[in-house]
Amino acid sequence: AAEPFHKDITQWQRDFQTLIGRNNAKYFDKNGWLYFTKQEFDLLYPSYGDTYPLYNGSIGMTYEQGGIRAGLAITTADGDTLTLDERIAHHHATGLSTIEMASANAPRLLSEFKKFYDDSRNSPPGEFKGYVVKNDNNDKLTTLAKLLDKNGIQYGFGSATNTGGFNYLTGATENVNIAVNDMVINAHQPKAVLLNVLFEPKTFMTDSNTYDITAWALPYAYGLKTYGLKASIKPLADHAPAAVSNTATANSAYAYVCSWKSMGDVQFLAALLKQGIKVRYSETAFESGGKKFDAGSLIIARSGNKHNDFDGIVTQAARQCNRNLVILLSGFVDKGSDLGSSAIHYISKPSVMLVAGDGVSSGSMGEVWQLFEQQIGYPVTVVRSQDLNRIKWGDFDVMILPDGYYDQLPYDKMQNWVHDGGKLIAMESAINYLIDKKGISIKLKEGKKDDKDKKSVSLKIYDARDRDAIKSSIPGAIYKVAMDKTHPLAFGFPEYYFTLKLNDRLYDYLGDDGWNVGTLKKDGYISGFVGQKTREKLNDGLLFGVQSSGRGNIVYMADDPLFRGFWENGKLLFSNAVFMVGQ
Repeated sequence: AAEPFHKDITQWQRDFQTLIGRNNAKYFDKNGWLYFTKQEFDLLYPSYGDTYPLYNGSIGMTYEQGGIRAGLAITTADGDTLTLDERIAHHHATGLSTIEMASANAPRLLSEFKKFYDDSRNSPPGEFKGYVVKNDNNDKLTTLAKLLDKNGIQYGFGSATNTGGFNYLTGATENVNIAVNDMVINAHQPKAVLLNVLFEPKTFMTDSNTYDITAWALPYAYGLKTYGLKASIKPLADHAPAAVSNTATANSAYAYVCSWKSMGDVQFLAALLKQGIKVRYSETAFESGGKKFDAGSLIIARSGNKHNDFDGIVTQAARQCNRNLVILLSGFVDKGSDLGSSAIHYISKPSVMLVAGDGVSSGSMGEVWQLFEQQIGYPVTVVRSQDLNRIKWGDFDVMILPDGYYDQLPYDKMQNWVHDGGKLIAMESAINYLIDKKGISIKLKEGKKDDKDKKSVSLKIYDARDRDAIKSSIPGAIYKVAMDKTHPLAFGFPEYYFTLKLNDRLYDYLGDDGWNVGTLKKDGYISGFVGQKTREKLNDGLLFGVQSSGRGNIVYMADDPLFRGFWENGKLLFSNAVFMVGQ
């Protein structure tokens, strides 16, 4: 493989890669087949087909030819034809060659595999020998636990140890108060290597020229307050204490209240909307019956819901979505706005259109589609971009433009639709299509040019072209975004959000007709490789914002909050855009 190799890949794993590679070369040389090594595909990001086995003690290799475009045959750069038959022959040769080397080295492979896990238990890699994940959001912690379970990573809850730890959110070393329902992970375990890779706050890189993203730490991806500990730590229990359910069953409720902090809450809202239950949310925090409720809390009032089995529908949906509801016996609150005030907003049941087809990123579109169908459980209509001139725009309330290029988009029709009350959600490069269009406020932030650069000319060296390009690259890095938590787009979040930045796009702040909800400050960088020029550019600008347009809204999402379905913390942000903004 190419550099960078992750530092936790053992010398034996590195050596055996070369051993297999040389045996492959023997057969390729015999047949006169061309090949390359150590050129493009690195061993860093844990989601590769070769790195994941390596982080689990095995040997991972990449054999690939023709990519996804070759089909039955493809014309190569030198004008020759590469056929599917030839590709099969090449892969067949590497497959048998790999089996040959594995068989010849079977005793050593087995002993090294055992040693990998013995070393993990006795001397885990990495700076931290234990982790504490605070249970500030039980739903997100439960989702993280499921991921750890799938990967065989051991954890428990609570600890008798009082210690200091590295706070992922602040970057400072602080005292850690460990509650009984906080997740505790001891690094002395069989999956210590994979644990370290998934939790390391900053990825060490021997080379910055990488194939994919360079930061993925789970505390940032899940938005969970986490501490890395220098010393080993043992949990008190295998399971967290059972939560006391206060899901209401009484039919005397004036209203039910549900939190708005996680995907479980989004699923609950979707379930109610599909059954015709009217739901509202509170624009501001309030207190009632001795309980505090954050902005964004869902309010399901009896008023307006004429269903014969109103209580049964609501409580059944709560049980199915594992939600704890709070009963309010009155609309007169102790602090904040009463339930009939203008600060309580009705959530209409949106009809959602997702644009696909020509020019649209299939990956970005697929992330959105999968979220609606498999996670939220809410209907979405997929419309091809080339068919937008033929649809009945009034049938839709929300239009989602995934990452892509939209040169053929009927902008005038879309603008009129937004002006009449529609909500447009533009993601990543879809925003660029809107720039300079009539009624659009957003502008790309331009980097400041230094007078010194105007006077001097830097002569580029051809052999250094790849390294020069790296100065402007950002192959996936984590940034801390300042959030206006009072805006519906930021409901359920603290005053920050960690975004996975995959491009250098940053936008000027919106004017009087817009809201700058998620902004990037000069100290926003957290982890991952960012080229010098790009790092200088990513300073003081807009990433997530909302612009009013007539009776409608345009939501700008410069970064992908659903990246490959694993950026868990961004799913609530996207759901806010669909269900909360503009209500």
